[in-house]
Amino acid sequence: MSSYDVIFIGSGPGGYVGAIRAAQLGLKVACVEGRATLGGTCLNVGCIPSKALLHATHMLHEAEHNFAGMGLKAKAPTVDWKQMLTYKDETIAQNTGGIEFLFKKNKVDWIKGWATIPEAGKVKVGDDVHDAKHVVIATGSQAASLPGIEVDEKIVVTSTGALELGKIPKTMVVIGAGVIGLELGSVFARLGAEVNVIEYLDAITPGMDAEVARQFQKVLTKQGLKFTLGAAVQGVSVKGGKATVTFKLRKDDSEHEMTADTVLVATGRKPYTDGLGLADLGVELTERGQIKTNGSFATNVAGIYAIGDTITGPMLAHKAEDEGMAVAEILAGQHGHVNYGVIPGVIYTHPEVANVGETEESLKAAGRAYKVGKFPFMGNARAKANHAAEGFVKILADKETDRILGAHIIGPMAGDLIHEICVAMEFGAAAEDLARTCHAHPTYSEAVREAALACGDGAIHA
Repeated sequence: MSSYDVIFIGSGPGGYVGAIRAAQLGLKVACVEGRATLGGTCLNVGCIPSKALLHATHMLHEAEHNFAGMGLKAKAPTVDWKQMLTYKDETIAQNTGGIEFLFKKNKVDWIKGWATIPEAGKVKVGDDVHDAKHVVIATGSQAASLPGIEVDEKIVVTSTGALELGKIPKTMVVIGAGVIGLELGSVFARLGAEVNVIEYLDAITPGMDAEVARQFQKVLTKQGLKFTLGAAVQGVSVKGGKATVTFKLRKDDSEHEMTADTVLVATGRKPYTDGLGLADLGVELTERGQIKTNGSFATNVAGIYAIGDTITGPMLAHKAEDEGMAVAEILAGQHGHVNYGVIPGVIYTHPEVANVGETEESLKAAGRAYKVGKFPFMGNARAKANHAAEGFVKILADKETDRILGAHIIGPMAGDLIHEICVAMEFGAAAEDLARTCHAHPTYSEAVREAALACGDGAIHA
């Protein structure tokens, strides 16, 4: 039996970051993980492998569509799917191995196996029971499906199975037009698959600024993705190596079906807390199966905390990381805090889509007076030179104070550009503060400055 100040259960972005931060603050720390490698869903079967495939297929797209115009003339590359998966696996190994190194460097013990919590202050892994003053649940989430759909991870797959397909499908149906579905859908569309996306709502990417969502759908349609919106999936059947998706259109209740080689179920995720023994402990859950916590990430059971996808809020790796750091600081006697109003979201298609803060729809619903500054990447010299001029930057600012309330970007490197605005919002900056900050030329970031200028007297290059 070992004794620790804190044991984190789960080594995803929340758990491993929290464990390292707690160790940095002088606590004796362990992290329990049952996978063969650290990093959780994100590094093993989520964020990192999907970005590897997104990058590889974007390079393919550039070679097929833009190289010749730049004077780079050669035969278009052919796709070696097996080697592409090897590249993806090597990327995973580099990152998971890096976390193992960081654990050793920071003296975090990796307890290998699956954990249960027999009582507050104790964590059982296999036959061993470990004492802990504090236990932090960071077990993440798992793919959620729909009634009438049986996932086999071969023909009917979640994101996990999509990253390991034996061959590139000729046809694919994606159920759900959220982040995961559109990212992986774009990967297979670039690889030559005919991709049809079915979405229950009447717009893609629920919760996104509506103007950006409309532009995003136009861009993806031009890239070959097809969309059926306002459709309720009734079920999926598999016969003869093919899957048939049946659905009803909500506008008239008419019944339809689509057949494909592969069906990707991308209907969201749900907290993964099975086997922890939370019911026996009396840990309170929400109606959606999330763990209830207070402002310090504490559950109703003394000594047990929860972070990341297991609690309320967006299921994002960086949100879990911030919570991991915050709970570590709280347990070390400091004042850890997460500003949930400045958590960016990114979709890693090409072009990328990024957002932070309020949307026009949320501001209208709240009755707040605001102004909009927009700038198209078509007016950005670097974007035009790089064949990346689709999209725009949109900044929302308070009409009276000019304080930045939110921002939305669709365009090149949107996931990196958004952080300039995140920092500005964290410090309560006005749009004019961004507008008066010198930006290097030629860079994509000039589009952010131009959008900030557009909140005032107007952009220069539009």
